Amino acid sequence: MADSSAQINALIVDATEPERLAAFWSEVLGRPVVGRTGPYVWLRRENGLGLGFQRTDAPASGSGSGKNRVHIDIAAADPAAEQRRIEGLGGRRLEGYEDGGFLVMADPEGNEFCVIPAGSFELDDEGRAHYLDRPADR
Repeated sequence: MADSSAQINALIVDATEPERLAAFWSEVLGRPVVGRTGPYVWLRRENGLGLGFQRTDAPASGSGSGKNRVHIDIAAADPAAEQRRIEGLGGRRLEGYEDGGFLVMADPEGNEFCVIPAGSFELDDEGRAHYLDRPADR
């Protein structure tokens, strides 16, 4: 593999209401909104990665009829508690995903994301998580 100086600088999420979506993700991730430039609203950069929300009037690809081609995974020590917190902020769990797999949710504009366990886990061929560092009764 050739060396490259290219790296991911920022993840940009298209939004019809970037202020509202940035506020949601600010609460979910604990990253404050730090700037507004043109059509963009930015959260604080962490670990070298920026997260911005760009105003667009175009409908989301799929518009609820298809899966996102790119999505965010967030890690949580207690995914069930994180689900409740995210729902309180305006997110929702998506139907149609089998129990035992990752917790698939949507932000207020319908962008899919997963809540994954913070600990070690393996996946079977169907994408169901098998936890390596949790007691068997969990």
